Amino acid sequence: MNKKTIKDIDVKGKKVFVRVDYNVPFDDKMNITNDTRMVRTLPTLNYLLDHGAALILACHIGRPTEAKEDKFSTKHLVKHLSELLKKDVKWASDCVGPEAEKAAAGLQPGEVLLLENLRYHKEEKKNDPGFAKQLASLADIAVDDAFGVAHRAHASNVGIAADLETVAGFLMEKEINYIGKTLEAPAHPFVAIIGGAKVSDKIGVISNMIEKVDTIIIGGGMAHTFDAAKGLAIGDSLCEPDKMDLAKELLKKAEKKGVKVILPLDVAVANMFPLADEAKFAAEGKTKVVDVDKVEDGWQALDSGPKTSEAYVEALKGAKTIIWNGPMGVFECDEFAKGTLAVAKAVADATEAGATSIVGGGDSIAALKKTGLSDKISHISTGGGATLEFLEGKVLPGIAAIAEN
Repeated sequence: MNKKTIKDIDVKGKKVFVRVDYNVPFDDKMNITNDTRMVRTLPTLNYLLDHGAALILACHIGRPTEAKEDKFSTKHLVKHLSELLKKDVKWASDCVGPEAEKAAAGLQPGEVLLLENLRYHKEEKKNDPGFAKQLASLADIAVDDAFGVAHRAHASNVGIAADLETVAGFLMEKEINYIGKTLEAPAHPFVAIIGGAKVSDKIGVISNMIEKVDTIIIGGGMAHTFDAAKGLAIGDSLCEPDKMDLAKELLKKAEKKGVKVILPLDVAVANMFPLADEAKFAAEGKTKVVDVDKVEDGWQALDSGPKTSEAYVEALKGAKTIIWNGPMGVFECDEFAKGTLAVAKAVADATEAGATSIVGGGDSIAALKKTGLSDKISHISTGGGATLEFLEGKVLPGIAAIAEN
């Protein structure tokens, strides 16, 4: 993980190509509803500007087709980015070609240019060498501050490194340091909290964590596949029958390694899935807490119960390293957010007591935000798939492409 960062290079008077992750959500009027990813790049951008660089920012929004849909245009970022940087941001209607080349050529130190959506060109995702060379021709050096796409080998974060020296921005450096160094040399006791809907999404993470942690807390919908694998009645709860054998294997692996696995003891169940029609559920739906082996047909487990939350909280006391990926239930509905809230508070308390805590994954971050405890966590990762693959122990191509120090 000994990678060059922007502090290792001289950027004065140079044009710097900065790959950022501005794939932010918009409402139907194209107002940005969550600018976290933009805000987190400000330390990198301001550092480069303060040191005399001209910035050429490149990013993608959504999954555009070749039709170049307007809703995916980066022009919708310009106004807010200008406000964040407190300076006018220029915009080019393409990321390569004559207009981009002209705009980049005229850029002066202290100025910022935002390119059009990289994914309007299919060559970006194909990591096409010619396309990467076109991007590289716009600048003197490249900075990668887009951890969210580090698991993808695309032209703007991997291919470009063949033509321009690529270094890490502060956000990328922070992700590498927190997640990478934590996985390499964690302080013990080390507890992993793995939640979310499906075992299939987290197989690699759980398997890799078993090699490193002292305790694994498994919650959310995926826990029911483990319960079913143990022969418990799960009613109509979410389950992946084809992953039950794998769940058994993971439990055996944990036992062999001496890793404690904590699964739900009790669950909050409902007789109607609440998010399908919350108003109808509020009027007609029923909910109760039952032991994990007492879920009846027609009922679905949607959150951990109080005994389970107590066991999770107890397991987090005294932890020195905590990694959390995935909520404990259908946290979007207040009725089934109690387990996630209990875990969030316990992680925050452990952090205050000296633990290093890392939260990653879109649902985990959304759940944490709902609890209002985000500022109590050591590090909240900006990656979704990238965070998962990093936790799995995979080499991320976007990180591999960054120059060694």
